[in-house]
Amino acid sequence: MNTPLAERDKKVIWHPFTKQFNQNLPIAISKAKDSILYNEDGAAYIDAISSWWVTIHGHSNEYIAKKIYEQALKVEQVIFAGFTHQPAVDLAEKLLPILPNNFDKIFYSDNGSTSVEVAIKMCLQFWANENTNNESINGLNIHHLRKKILAFNNSYHGDTFGGMSVSDRSVFTAAFKDYLFDVVFIDVPSENNITQLVNFIKTTGNEFAAFIYEPLVQGAGGICMYNAQFLDELLFAIKQQHIICIADEVMTGFGRTGKLFASEYVTNKPDIICLSKGLTGGTMALGVTACTLKIYEAFVSSNVYKTFFHGHSFTANPLACSAALASLELFEINDSLKKIQWISHQNQIFVDKHSKQSIKKLFKNLRCLGTILAFEIVDGKDEYLNNIAQTITQKALENGIYIRPLGNTVYIMPPYCICEDELQKVYVFLESLMY
Repeated sequence: MNTPLAERDKKVIWHPFTKQFNQNLPIAISKAKDSILYNEDGAAYIDAISSWWVTIHGHSNEYIAKKIYEQALKVEQVIFAGFTHQPAVDLAEKLLPILPNNFDKIFYSDNGSTSVEVAIKMCLQFWANENTNNESINGLNIHHLRKKILAFNNSYHGDTFGGMSVSDRSVFTAAFKDYLFDVVFIDVPSENNITQLVNFIKTTGNEFAAFIYEPLVQGAGGICMYNAQFLDELLFAIKQQHIICIADEVMTGFGRTGKLFASEYVTNKPDIICLSKGLTGGTMALGVTACTLKIYEAFVSSNVYKTFFHGHSFTANPLACSAALASLELFEINDSLKKIQWISHQNQIFVDKHSKQSIKKLFKNLRCLGTILAFEIVDGKDEYLNNIAQTITQKALENGIYIRPLGNTVYIMPPYCICEDELQKVYVFLESLMY
């Protein structure tokens, strides 16, 4: 008799973000199509979180699969130091014109955390490289003491050490707190604190090399949403101090917030942008760090020590680049922005409906932005370790839906191919949690 896949898994695999003591057996997924996951017994689950926010066009997309297959027959991998290939060049040429600034260069890596790691290293080395030039603006040496990094409280930028360092000190970083470099954290801007934040930047700005932020939505920190107007005011003050702005759009990129990139909601654009997750349509691992010409030129020198010594074995993997190109093409083929607007509109209708309910509520802070909808269950602490998440996930599975709350924060972030019946089924389940 064959041993079930989940039992075989438990003997040999260590899963991410999973308590190992008395852990439940994982669900063995045998196939997936569009917005549906199927287990070994044929049970179907609507993937309401796009498999950790990556699967934007749906599972097992035939167009992307065909492009990966065709590329695999040509060249599947080649060192990217001293070589190049068409998928990498084509992808960079297609990405740069649609990014939310006049970016000039694409640096490839292999996931969201590493795209952030690249951005941090770019910024710190930028100031080290430029410091030798002893430039000044209005008599002020803008390159002195630029070693600090500014970030938001409640932020999350990945699990590598640089990514953890610029993330809020939380359950994700607790075991490593003594090994992370110091970062100055501020609250996200609001009507109540924007004046104070701007004054802080004006008085201390010349100490900071970079500011990293998740524009408009803080993902793993609890799907926290904040106002674009006040972010814009803060970015303006930060740019006045010549601080490099890094937009971490690993989650918010490629339509999640209703626009192609969340940075489109603000006038003041980032100098560096980090991308992954939806970049390949969720099919393969790939990271992108795009920068402006000003950043890049600091590394163009006859001085070999100004070289950016960073790379990965699978940098610009041809298969991953082909998948990303296919994903971008699908935005046009499937008119994905129209689908994004439809989901966004349905989310807003849901929020408006339940914000007006006067009956007893078991939820709070119902909110949405684009294809993202979230609220908190009023049960226990507002934190990631709230055990209600496991109960809700199990209830959802029993109803043919897969969601994975962040503690007591319940959210959905569906693939753009989700149909009306599926989305309404998800909403009905959410309502069962809310009252």
